[in-house]
Amino acid sequence: MDLQSILSEAVRREASDVLLIPGLPASYKVSGVIGREGDRLFPDALNALAGEAYALAGRSMDRLERTGDDDFSFAVPGLSRFRVNALRQRGSIGLVIRVVSFTLPDREKLGIPDNVMAFAGYSRGLVLFTGPAGSGKTTTLACIVDAVNTKRNLHVITIEDPIEYLHQHKKSVVTQRELATDTQSYDAALRASLREAPDIILVGEMRDAETIRAAVTAAETGHLVISTLHTLGASNTIDRIVDAFPPEQQQQIRTQLALVLEGVVSQQLVPAEDGTLIPAFEVMTVTPAVRNMVRESKAHQLDNVISTSLDMGMVTMDQSLLKLAKEGRITHDTALRHCINGDWMQKRLSLPT
Repeated sequence: MDLQSILSEAVRREASDVLLIPGLPASYKVSGVIGREGDRLFPDALNALAGEAYALAGRSMDRLERTGDDDFSFAVPGLSRFRVNALRQRGSIGLVIRVVSFTLPDREKLGIPDNVMAFAGYSRGLVLFTGPAGSGKTTTLACIVDAVNTKRNLHVITIEDPIEYLHQHKKSVVTQRELATDTQSYDAALRASLREAPDIILVGEMRDAETIRAAVTAAETGHLVISTLHTLGASNTIDRIVDAFPPEQQQQIRTQLALVLEGVVSQQLVPAEDGTLIPAFEVMTVTPAVRNMVRESKAHQLDNVISTSLDMGMVTMDQSLLKLAKEGRITHDTALRHCINGDWMQKRLSLPT
């Protein structure tokens, strides 16, 4: 089976991901569940499939051979776009392929609420979107950029690894840069972007202290910087950022973060009653009280602020899950499996609606 046949099958199944791993048949992830199809794939076949992927991307395999992994994307006309992670495992090549639609996602169909989309109206500061891998952060960010592009006359620079959704120029000018192809690193691209007349800078991921420092500096200079981390919850996010720095620099980054942070959105995808996946969100907007907690190393108190600030557009992850359960969109068991505070959730679920 050639790669395009596998990709066509993935699109037909409405799969989110395809896993091509030595010794297993092609595996398709649909609504979070993996199903297998066809004969087992052996190293020679996977080498050929990897060669097809690189040919479609017009890319050399040098980085994979040098580092053992590589990220890139390509499009198959009339089918879809695909994001690829190529990796070496047990001496063979494996491919994990994400299916990315040509069309930008519809935030209403996806269930992205107004208090999340409100960040598309911000003009300065740092806004973070967090969650585990595969939680839908990239899709949410695509909706945010598209909302800006549709409604505002700005210059938006995105720095991605790799580029997934392609944005046409609408009201805004959208410049999309890809790591390894257009720039060597997030922090280098961030520093360069300050000379490119940006209004909004989207950084695909804040992976290290250098990128965090560059993002904070960009926010300090009056730009809106949007980025992601693999954390769940505002308090964990603040701690992760601070812990990226040596102890002697941690108070300084807390002080800077307290000045520029404007919001933290955490999300996870949970199984819905209709067999699809649905996002649940925690949303924190930054108030003077939140700034003080960040500055004074009291991030552990943020959950209390979020839970009591619904009137300010804030919501905890457990409140979001409870709402989905009460609306019948997810089961009570799903809410309990994905919640932060099981006792709190159990008590609320047992109350009459």
